[in-house]
Amino acid sequence: MQKDVFVGSIVYSKAGRDCGKCYIIVRFDEKGYAFVANGDEKSIASPKRKNVKHLDPAGERNQVIGDKLLSGKQVFDSEIKSALRAYSGK
Repeated sequence: MQKDVFVGSIVYSKAGRDCGKCYIIVRFDEKGYAFVANGDEKSIASPKRKNVKHLDPAGERNQVIGDKLLSGKQVFDSEIKSALRAYSGK
C-alpha cells in the first residue's frame, strides 16, 4: 500500500472513465490493487478494481465502515452512499 490509503478511506479516482468520482476503499488484493465502491454504480458486492496510483486520497477515513469491513461484518450499499453523501456535504 502507498499514499496512506486504508480500508475505509475516502478517495477520488484520478484516471479512467470514472475520473473524479468519489469512492470508499473496501479491500486490497495481494498485488496492491484497491477495490472501491460508492454504493451506486459500484456496489459492495462488485467493487471496482483500481491501481492505488490512480487514486487520490481525500484525507479522511470513515471509521465505522472501515472497522466493519476489517472485522468481516456486513456493510450495505446504503451505508456507503450515506457516508459519501455526508463527506461531500462538508
